Amino acid sequence: MRLFEATQHFFNEAADQLAVHDSLRDLLSTPLREVQVQIPYETDSGKTACLVGYRVQHNRARGPMKGGLRYHPGVDLDEVRGLASLMTWKAAVVDLPYGGAKGGVVVDVAKVSERELERITRRFIDGIHDIIGPDVDIPAPDIGTDQRVMAWIMSQFNKYHGFNPGVVTGKAVEHYGIPGRAEATGRGAGILALKLMQRLNRDPRETSVAVQGFGNVGSHVARFLSEAGCRIVAISDQYGARYAPQGLDVGQALRHVAQQKSSIKELNEGNLISNDELLEIEVDMLIPAAIGGVVTEANMTRIKAPMIVEAANGPISPEADRYLNARGVAILPDILANAGGVTASYFEWAQNRQHYRWNLQRVRSELERTLTTAYDEVSAEADARNISLRLAAYMIGIRRVAFATSLDGMN
Repeated sequence: MRLFEATQHFFNEAADQLAVHDSLRDLLSTPLREVQVQIPYETDSGKTACLVGYRVQHNRARGPMKGGLRYHPGVDLDEVRGLASLMTWKAAVVDLPYGGAKGGVVVDVAKVSERELERITRRFIDGIHDIIGPDVDIPAPDIGTDQRVMAWIMSQFNKYHGFNPGVVTGKAVEHYGIPGRAEATGRGAGILALKLMQRLNRDPRETSVAVQGFGNVGSHVARFLSEAGCRIVAISDQYGARYAPQGLDVGQALRHVAQQKSSIKELNEGNLISNDELLEIEVDMLIPAAIGGVVTEANMTRIKAPMIVEAANGPISPEADRYLNARGVAILPDILANAGGVTASYFEWAQNRQHYRWNLQRVRSELERTLTTAYDEVSAEADARNISLRLAAYMIGIRRVAFATSLDGMN
């Protein structure tokens, strides 16, 4: 099942519970705008190459649209459409004044130079600058993009519209960014993982955790949970995983990746296993923090973890979600579990709009307060209706967006 179809499946389950009528359901599920642009650029060798870029703006009922921009060879319109939809419900669940959007460029960043990447980014913004902006649609980093790319976007946008750093978030602190933004998605997932343990009466000091993915999200959630007393028994990247039942030294792994610039596969600790094997080990909590679609009908019966935190977008298929829920697995859904990134992006955007700097302590405390409030609301909804945390989260998000839509008189 493709990502947008999977997202629509979860949307329809929640809409059924809320008895959303057909016309409003169609309005909420149909993207507001989908844009595909041609990106011609000059390569370092002097040739002209052409790429394709997308920006999908899903909903603006609750405010400017917000969502990441990913550079990856597997990007397609369906994926971007599904991620834009997820952003709508994610922003609503944590009660941010945003709608959802997402973008992508079909490019392998490992195969282009930095100069080529800058040209690609600037030409992409040439194609979409008139549909983004601090009060319209605010991009942010995602897979394959970072603070450099955000700086290029801001620079190119400013050429058309004048200075306004609020057009993007995820910028360098020295370039109108905010401290704590890079760690926010992983830190947020860690905060919520502890809330899930508390819900199930689990002591973090007696909880083993496997984290699939050791990039920006996975590394920060692993460090946060390790500092909270959890035993991190497995970590991985795209090349392989390391597993040690007694626990891995997360600090050593972070230094290894930072200093050696090499894979987790080369880490001199634990046993070498595959990413697929990591998903299926005996562990108390599994945290998919890399790509989507990793838990499906093909492997769902071999998943042993009683708790799953979706730090990645769409890691569990609807079929696997149904099976695991029936088995009693507690799943913290992506639209809540990885909402730390968009929450910190909101703080950065607010800082830019106010021309006032936030410090790290304020960012972290506001992040924890916002996510904890959202978790408590989702947990209460789930308990009151005897439903899963995912269904509760979607219901809260859809209810808020539907109410804002009705206030606009659009139903």
